Amino acid sequence: MPLLKPCYRFNRLTDIPISFFTERQIEGLVLDVDNTLTTHDNPRPAEGVLNWLAATRECGISMIILSNNSPERVAPFAHILGLDFEADGKKPMPGGVLRACRHMDVSPKRAALIGDQIFTDILGGNLAGLLTLLVDPIEPEAGWFFRLKRRCERLVLGGCTPGKEM
Repeated sequence: MPLLKPCYRFNRLTDIPISFFTERQIEGLVLDVDNTLTTHDNPRPAEGVLNWLAATRECGISMIILSNNSPERVAPFAHILGLDFEADGKKPMPGGVLRACRHMDVSPKRAALIGDQIFTDILGGNLAGLLTLLVDPIEPEAGWFFRLKRRCERLVLGGCTPGKEM
């Protein structure tokens, strides 16, 4: 698996059926925040996220937030969701991803990372040996840097359609 390619791609987090994880014996999920669970700097989860998290918990799957954001941004959001978190994750470096797995007491081979960015989330998850799932960003980001990065991501993805194995 090339390091910049996700194992799977979905439109939204809430489009991923919980059975997807149980069928693959996934015991823990490492979740990105911005444009995965909510829009940038939004203190509230996106529509359907709370229900999806509750259904995931009911199946006994551990979850933790891993974000490159500061604790001041991540802590209040994680509290609303009732999740532990690792802030200042330094993705794509695998250290934060591996710390998140240790925090959940889950082997990286039994964990999945879900995020919206190839060059941070997917690369970091692949480097750490997790199953990686790319979700489309909830909303387009402003700024030239994000527009450039999203254009590069489209080149990496090629014609990959959401809902398919990569």
